[in-house]
Amino acid sequence: MNFITQTWPWYLSGFLIGSIMLILIYFGKSFGMSSNLRSLCSMSGLGKRVGFFDFDWKAQRWNLVVVVGAMIGGFVAVNYMNDPSNVSINPATIEQLAELGIDAPDGKLLPNALFGPDVFSSPKSILILLIGGVLVGFGARYAGGCTSGHAISGLSNLQIPSLKAVIGFFVGGLIMAYLLFPLIF
Repeated sequence: MNFITQTWPWYLSGFLIGSIMLILIYFGKSFGMSSNLRSLCSMSGLGKRVGFFDFDWKAQRWNLVVVVGAMIGGFVAVNYMNDPSNVSINPATIEQLAELGIDAPDGKLLPNALFGPDVFSSPKSILILLIGGVLVGFGARYAGGCTSGHAISGLSNLQIPSLKAVIGFFVGGLIMAYLLFPLIF
């Protein structure tokens, strides 16, 4: 049981993700989380008002199971498998975070300054979350999919647009981490 509660090594997680992708490719399916928002909007009847949401969402209902599974898996991971004792953070990273006023995780996977409940008590943090959420949602639609859809599903299908999108995700992440993040915090 100790193996299950620890963080898993990359090669085991990678093998499991690769196996799932092979099964999806075999059945002619493609994986992605952001496309489920379109399905949920279509299910709610928004397709009667907006043409983009007017499609057969029932053909994609298998992908909604992925969302439910991700929520259940997240709940199980947070409540029953959250022993980060084998996670080591580079001391230089902890030092850089301290310069930005962000505390070290101290036995947790994530720092409270960014992911704790106090985030919702600060108007600045709420504004950052709202703007970030809108930008991520817009970017996922503009790119034709999210990071999981392009990086996992698209690259495993050898799609050139997915390769371009993943390169864009990494460049955007570097810009955020090294240029914008210090300005925001």
